[in-house]
Amino acid sequence: MTPEELSAYALGKPGAWADQPWEGDDVAKVGDKIFAFLGSAGVGVKLGTRAEADEWLAEFPGDASVMAYIGRHGWNTLSLDGAIPDEALREAVDTSYALVVAGLPRSQRPESSSSSSS
Repeated sequence: MTPEELSAYALGKPGAWADQPWEGDDVAKVGDKIFAFLGSAGVGVKLGTRAEADEWLAEFPGDASVMAYIGRHGWNTLSLDGAIPDEALREAVDTSYALVVAGLPRSQRPESSSSSSS
């Protein structure tokens, strides 16, 4: 999966929008919260609890790593050009999106986010 394909997938989610909160860092947000850090070599996503995110580290050693600063909260960086299949990358984006949407106030949640596993 290319960075452009992954970005298009993430930004295709209901209510998703692109932002660059720090110079050079492209992210996908829903409401006012980031659900994906969109890099040229990988994607940063929330995969649940730290224990759940650690399952990705065990399954894809070398292609999944704990994100700096926010990794303790279940965020990992996943390589786009390694052993992680495209479907698993899409699943990771779906998981991160769903977790972030669930944490938004109801008034900020996209109308069709409950059926967002496209």
